[in-house]
Amino acid sequence: MATNRKLFEEVGEGQSTRPVATKGVIDAGKRGARGAIRVWLMILFALVFLMILVGGATRLTDSGLSITEWRPVTGALPPLSAAEWQSEFEKYQQIDEYQLQNKGMSMAEFKVIYWWEWGHRQLGRVIGLVWFLGFAWFALRRQIPTGWTPRLLLLGGLGGLQGAIGWWMVASGVTTGEGMLDVASYRLATHLGLAFVILGFITWYALLLGRSERDLLQVRRAREAGLSKRATGLMHFTFLQILLGALVAGIDAGRTYNDWPLMAGSFLPPFPFELEPVWRNFFENAGLVQFIHRITAYLLFAYGAFVWVQGRKSTHPATRFAFNAVMAVLTLQVVWGVLTVLYAAPVQIALVHQGLAVILWVLILRARHLAMYPQIASLRGTTA
Repeated sequence: MATNRKLFEEVGEGQSTRPVATKGVIDAGKRGARGAIRVWLMILFALVFLMILVGGATRLTDSGLSITEWRPVTGALPPLSAAEWQSEFEKYQQIDEYQLQNKGMSMAEFKVIYWWEWGHRQLGRVIGLVWFLGFAWFALRRQIPTGWTPRLLLLGGLGGLQGAIGWWMVASGVTTGEGMLDVASYRLATHLGLAFVILGFITWYALLLGRSERDLLQVRRAREAGLSKRATGLMHFTFLQILLGALVAGIDAGRTYNDWPLMAGSFLPPFPFELEPVWRNFFENAGLVQFIHRITAYLLFAYGAFVWVQGRKSTHPATRFAFNAVMAVLTLQVVWGVLTVLYAAPVQIALVHQGLAVILWVLILRARHLAMYPQIASLRGTTA
């Protein structure tokens, strides 16, 4: 029952201390270890980027079929004795690539291609381990922000799927009596495409974690809907071109028809539909595959220029700069693609072309992110 206070009683006198509300407790609980998780994702990003480059080198050096078995656990150890090396070499000698292309290869030459493929697979194991240790650390410490557990699990699931697709790809070339000298190009495209999907998710998550939930909710109101849709279209268009590039790499199409802007002196390459059935030409005809990759590059550049002009109209300086960066790298990539053709795709030039594709992919995602979640600048030009 309440009691009457004295006329001059001090406020709070004779009362128990009441808890004081603390601001930001709920937000802090939802935030989790955003900064630390972002660092972990950036480490994964660097490893996947390296994986794409090593995979490209493995393909360009014709090393991908040197290991003829899929041993996810025991395969982590390379041959440790002369007898083990001889056993691996004998397995390789049974497949078509050796019989039809590399017959007479020495043990020293075999070791070179073996180490490329072993390094590629080993790097995949390292990526899986880094993901598992990082996820387990944050999960056990309950530091994963609300709603982020499924996203981080998705990365692990896609990584496991990528390993299985990698073997599915290699298995298409580990044949005897079928005349296969390389892996199936469409399987290579699937493998590379999934690598870019994984890299895309990592990039997007890192961009989201780089800003607070409150900031993202607030700036979403300033979203430039039209620009974000065009950036999304550019993202999809670029992904298509990446897949077409994988088809080119899969059949070494970049090492044929090394003139530009024509192909063997004509707009169309000779005999573009010589294979039967007709659909095989879109995957196995070097001239037609390279032609499609070239034409798509021109169309992509034109659409990219259109999106860049739209991006230049943004009221946000950071967004304009992001689309400027996309256009600069897109232009460089087209020029480098021409050089790759003219020089018949040597390893160094071809790897730079592939690396630029990664950089372009990331810059498009960043520009799309800023179109959806712009950085609001003050009147002085600084970010609010």
